[in-house]
Amino acid sequence: MKIRFGYVANALGLWDASPSKALTFSRYSLLPKSERLEKLKAITALNLQHTARILHYNIAHEIKLYRLSSSLVPLATHPEVMWDFITPLKKEWEELGQLIKKFQLRASFHPNQFTLFTSPKEEVTWNAVKDMEYHYNMLKAMNILDTGLINIHIGGAYGNKEQALSKFHDNLRKLPGEIKNRMTLENDDKTYNIEETLIVCEKEQVPMVLDYHHFMANRNHLELPYYLQRIFNTWNHFHSIPKVHISSPKSDQAYRSHADFVSIDFIMPFLQMAKELNQDFDIMIEAKQKNLAMLKLVEEIAKIRGVKRISGASVEW
Repeated sequence: MKIRFGYVANALGLWDASPSKALTFSRYSLLPKSERLEKLKAITALNLQHTARILHYNIAHEIKLYRLSSSLVPLATHPEVMWDFITPLKKEWEELGQLIKKFQLRASFHPNQFTLFTSPKEEVTWNAVKDMEYHYNMLKAMNILDTGLINIHIGGAYGNKEQALSKFHDNLRKLPGEIKNRMTLENDDKTYNIEETLIVCEKEQVPMVLDYHHFMANRNHLELPYYLQRIFNTWNHFHSIPKVHISSPKSDQAYRSHADFVSIDFIMPFLQMAKELNQDFDIMIEAKQKNLAMLKLVEEIAKIRGVKRISGASVEW
């Protein structure tokens, strides 16, 4: 069983390398109209440049898994802006994609919690479609539609979970098929547990990303070994190995919050379960210390008897 590890957005330790530099609509509105587009392009170009630096860091450290920042483009979906962020930066987008393809990196996006398809309000659904289109267009600009993924949660329950799930299936039909084909769904820490998320994934033929921390926070007496193989099986038609999100609680009082690093004691029961299946999979680390937490965890797992570190960010068990 081989496990590859990755992290989210920013490589800590690289100087001034945030890929999420922003421009608020308030600030944008104060600029002279003749300067607005240039400001948007300059910030986006900087975010893409920083992303390239991070990808080079990942390549140097043999980190195959990486979640791109959803904030690469300021005001990309704002109704009063909606600018063309691809054409003027075509070369920069393509260079990112070339790096990802050449070094066989597994890149993904994770839109924010407002990108959901369970709302009874039509404008919320159309905003979700618009946000998914934004992420899809970034994958397309990088020419990585064959491997890039967009991961979201099911959404809220609005006081009636059965009705909300029915609404999810209805609203998802508004998402263009080519975008849905790049979508994955993740169980959450409050509302939709692993069983409910898995049933939706199986019905919609969408791969499921297991979040182990969320499972522990929203367990509902469910036993993960009973579901794990089914969760992994949702990736079969995708011709891609399963992906899992890993983090650990900040404290008993702030159980749902992510800690700076990952507690190996917290995740060990999951690793033992996965070992029983003897199937390769990828782990995305969602700890606050990002790449530093990931590298620390890889070192700790590599010390387990029977585990061999086979690259900077992968092990064989």
